[in-house]
Amino acid sequence: MPAISGFLFAAAQLCTGSLGDPVVNITFGTVSNGDPGVAPPAGYTYTTSSCPDDGYYTITRSTSGCFGNSWHTVNADHTGNGAFMLVNASFLAGDFYVGRVTGLCPNTTYEFSAWLMNVLLSPSGIQPNITFTIETLSGTVLNQFNTGGIPVTAQPRWDQYGFYFTTTDGSPDIILRMRNNAPGGMGNDIALDDITFRPCGPVVAASLQGSNNKIDVCADEQQASYDFSASISPGFFSPVYQWQVSTDSGRIWTDISGANGLTYQRLPTTAGDYWYRLTVAENGNAGIVACRIASNVNSVYVHDNPVISAGPDKTIVSGEQIVLTASNASGGNIQFSWLPPDHLDNDSILNPIASPVSNTRYTLSAVSAVGCRSQDQVLIKVVAGIFVPTAFTPDNDGKNDYWQIPFLDPAKDAAVSVYNRNGRLVYYVKGAVVNWDGRYNGMTQPAGVYVYHIRFRGGTGDRKGTLTLVR
Repeated sequence: MPAISGFLFAAAQLCTGSLGDPVVNITFGTVSNGDPGVAPPAGYTYTTSSCPDDGYYTITRSTSGCFGNSWHTVNADHTGNGAFMLVNASFLAGDFYVGRVTGLCPNTTYEFSAWLMNVLLSPSGIQPNITFTIETLSGTVLNQFNTGGIPVTAQPRWDQYGFYFTTTDGSPDIILRMRNNAPGGMGNDIALDDITFRPCGPVVAASLQGSNNKIDVCADEQQASYDFSASISPGFFSPVYQWQVSTDSGRIWTDISGANGLTYQRLPTTAGDYWYRLTVAENGNAGIVACRIASNVNSVYVHDNPVISAGPDKTIVSGEQIVLTASNASGGNIQFSWLPPDHLDNDSILNPIASPVSNTRYTLSAVSAVGCRSQDQVLIKVVAGIFVPTAFTPDNDGKNDYWQIPFLDPAKDAAVSVYNRNGRLVYYVKGAVVNWDGRYNGMTQPAGVYVYHIRFRGGTGDRKGTLTLVR
């Protein structure tokens, strides 16, 4: 049978208000045969087998082929990335999990929840029937919940069960007890994962700019200062407020200094995804994370503008075509447009072919999927032809010291060679600006006549001639 895990929130007394972050989260680790986290109750023995017999339990990442394939094949825990506790009930009803929970706050309501799976496949087998009990260290029951018979499912399915309770004035430490009320035998086999305690309180509802929960803005725009506000249903005697921000999708939350009211004004920031929420606790417990509850999350996503370039200015000879060598460093879904569209083969692609008849400045515009924009320009000069000077005077007087070829655009990738009277190559450049200072290997070359050769890609338009070096 394939290992397909579904999820269901069982009909339990889960928190109907706002929750805080998990204070206690028993996950059973990420490796098989790990530490179960509790001493085994009477009647149960730990085993490394992923198919424990009656009265045994294990910590495993998977189970398959057990007891003639009478169990589900389970290849993942509740979250899909760790281990879980697997229990084959003893023949006598009784506790199979008892543990002390620390780190809670006094006089605070908590939601307890755990994820369970009936691993048996046969509908005629014994159904697990679990009672969860929260007790003080002295044995006073704070609350309990019974699952009733956990039914057999056609596919492996994790169900969440839970309820809420309130700690006492004294020590907030409690005892968590899980009792299997059904006997062992054919069935009554249970997987357990993610035992969680989260503070529970009145409903804390936060909103952004009145009704939104998310705003997209572009980094280069004049970002407004966005207003957050929150409301809280009755339940606190003396609440203390603290707005928080997260820049890693809620994994780490940081208190915002001075943001201690029901409203908060966000100032402009650099690009990034910013999540905001309001946490609330009773006065005296506000500095303890375990005591806080949190609102829903609101976010401001500051998007980078597209990073584009229309390329360097270029020169062409009248009648020629040229590819506009624009670039997009942003990736993603970007729409492009060129203005003016005259003499372009396509004005909505990044690199169209241009055939301007006169000097034209083209503007490249880009718009991202969320509406962020960028622009850049390129000037295409149109000349009647390429003029090659026939003389220069490299005497460092600041006049005509270099042999240059105006309008020979480097984008043409032309190879320019200069030879002396002995046929030695004394200057060479390819796909770059021609700028000879009359030297070869740092040595001043004598006055005289030199031969130049300009070679274009494909051989079309190649030119050869002479130039005079005057000293």
